[in-house]
Amino acid sequence: MPASNSRKDRPNARFHGRVEAEGRMCAEPGCAEAGEFRAPPLEGSGHAADGPPRFRWLCLDHVRAFNTGYNFFKGMSPDEIHDAQKPFAGWERETRAFNATGGADRPPRWADFSDPLDAIGARWRGSMPVERKDGRPLSGRDREALRTLALEVDVDRTGLRKRYSELVRQYHPDRNGGDRSHESRLQDVIAAYQQLKGSPAFA
Repeated sequence: MPASNSRKDRPNARFHGRVEAEGRMCAEPGCAEAGEFRAPPLEGSGHAADGPPRFRWLCLDHVRAFNTGYNFFKGMSPDEIHDAQKPFAGWERETRAFNATGGADRPPRWADFSDPLDAIGARWRGSMPVERKDGRPLSGRDREALRTLALEVDVDRTGLRKRYSELVRQYHPDRNGGDRSHESRLQDVIAAYQQLKGSPAFA
């Protein structure tokens, strides 16, 4: 490939993956262009057993030629190709759960809080949201709905319906001489009840 000293012919930073280095030449035999793009080694996998992946440096034209002819599945058996093409390939292997506390305590779930800052605060206070005595799960939205209805976390379905009926009577315009000043509060009550009515905790 003929060498070119013209600055306009050289790839610029807009090419993704370009790493400029003075004196590093393209690894393709006979090429005098600068090697500014990484590619796997010719012998196959670029992963070293005891270090970072190995690679070779190519010029723009040669890395383009390499990419055009690259075949990820080269050397694989039909079964290996099938496994690599599965939508969940790579996700089935078991991984260790990350825990910054060294396994002593699990941080609270984000879903248990309506505000992420509350979750962060609970992590550092070492406290968790109070759970129901029956063990049924409460999401962050469930807890927010319970606060809207001023109910305890252990309220049952009967108590939920009773409290809902009380608040509807309290805020409905028909019970207040047509006064619609509490409509916003009534909508919050209805939304909270709908959330809890469909929650696993009240199934």
